[in-house]
Amino acid sequence: MPTTDRDTTAERLLRALRLAAARPRHSRGFGDQTSRADLERLVGQYCEGVQIVIASNREPYQHVRGSSGIEAIRSPGGLASALDSVARATGGVWVAQASGEADRESSDAEGRVVVPPGEPRYTLQRIWVEPEEVAADYHRFANGCLWPLCHIVYVRPHFVDAQWRAYQQVNAQFADAILRTAAGRPTLVLLQDYHLALCAARLREQRPDLTIVLFWHIPWPNPEVIRILPWRRELLSGLLACDLLGFHIPYHAMNFLDTVGREMEAHIDRERDAVRRRRHRTFVRSYAVSPDAAEISRAASEPWAVDAARALRQALSLGDARVVLGVDRLDYTKGVPERLAAYERYLETHPEERGRVAFVQIGVPTRVDLAEYQALSRTVTEKVGELNVRFGSPGRPVIHLITRNLDFRELIPYYVLADVMAVTSLHDGMNLVAKEYVAARVNQDGALILSPFTGASRELEHAIQVSPYDTEALAQAVARALHLPPEERKHRMRELREVVRAQNIYDWALRLFRDVRRLHLMPGTRRPPARA
Repeated sequence: MPTTDRDTTAERLLRALRLAAARPRHSRGFGDQTSRADLERLVGQYCEGVQIVIASNREPYQHVRGSSGIEAIRSPGGLASALDSVARATGGVWVAQASGEADRESSDAEGRVVVPPGEPRYTLQRIWVEPEEVAADYHRFANGCLWPLCHIVYVRPHFVDAQWRAYQQVNAQFADAILRTAAGRPTLVLLQDYHLALCAARLREQRPDLTIVLFWHIPWPNPEVIRILPWRRELLSGLLACDLLGFHIPYHAMNFLDTVGREMEAHIDRERDAVRRRRHRTFVRSYAVSPDAAEISRAASEPWAVDAARALRQALSLGDARVVLGVDRLDYTKGVPERLAAYERYLETHPEERGRVAFVQIGVPTRVDLAEYQALSRTVTEKVGELNVRFGSPGRPVIHLITRNLDFRELIPYYVLADVMAVTSLHDGMNLVAKEYVAARVNQDGALILSPFTGASRELEHAIQVSPYDTEALAQAVARALHLPPEERKHRMRELREVVRAQNIYDWALRLFRDVRRLHLMPGTRRPPARA
């Protein structure tokens, strides 16, 4: 049966090791990365006198009730983690929806609290979406309509008018919170992702002097897909109220321009990758996001991480088995059932490997109120149980399924433990897990299996790239990754680490800020667009 999320002795040991972590050491080969200090210096030069406001649906820190009282925990997920590094460097305010059970008790009367805990660098401005029906419908529109629409994984989007109205209402609430925070000051607003696509239009209405940037973290599909959205023109109008729109890869940026050209009365300036509409110009650019690779590499180099990886091996009864790892939210876009099918085929075709290879799948529950996600969770759990009965033995399952949230430092030992990382997304804007694994391989060993349908595949060319839709090819990729000659494994990982080293979260933010400055979009420097 699958490994459960009970508070086992092994997990208590891992927490103890984490708390007793040794002092950080310099990471191997990542010391010359762009740093938070570099970003702070640039922001000081470019944004003097300008307030920076980040806004996202998910908050970077939640307050929860623990055994010793209220504690702050870092929110799971690549977006919150990556942007936390930027927020620490830039200061300012982060506007987000409250999600922790003790958030109200931990905030002041206006919903504000300074974070990170113990090292205050910026202000978290929380908002509460009420009533609950509106909050639920807002999330259902974002996750049941926009998410499947943009990912094109053959899950039908739901178009429900009440949910669209809730989406409009919550976007207005976010905009009003941002306006209160801006409070007449020159402000650069950094909106994040598909949850806030309408926010800029309301901001522009009230404060035309604001500089508004939105980064769209998921794919933008081709125009034929967007055509089926009943509110596509309203969505596009909201996005075109921004000064700068960012996507992970050029392909998604080009898809957006093609969509605007087909759906809106606007001039598409292909030479400058911009849209002119109603005397407003929106620039469209691509910025590949990456994690703070130096922080991950540094943590993976510490003695506690190595000790914790050994403890995991013992707790899971892995013996000397090689480990294949998957780390995903239980989302239908991540290709977890496809990965399990390929692993089943691998065990069928390589019976001699049973007991010599173990698969650890971290599957974080998400959007559990939606039927598609409930069905996926059942499918994954049942399949894991079936494979363990078929191929495992008492006390030695072939798959360990861990279904709970793991914070950043809890994930590090799993990255250290894994001989192979499998990222088999059916469609992803980027996928930071692939880059996190590479950053954690400080011994320059390990193999990455990567779907070509991730944004990361454009950069991580030395991964073993294979379609998750091709079960036979994916099974063969698992066999190949496990049996790569040592020299080839090290060569591939060195090349992958060089890519991750060259571009981190601070580089992403630096490129964005430089474009804001270069394109004369900073408050007080904006130039009016030329007439069409």
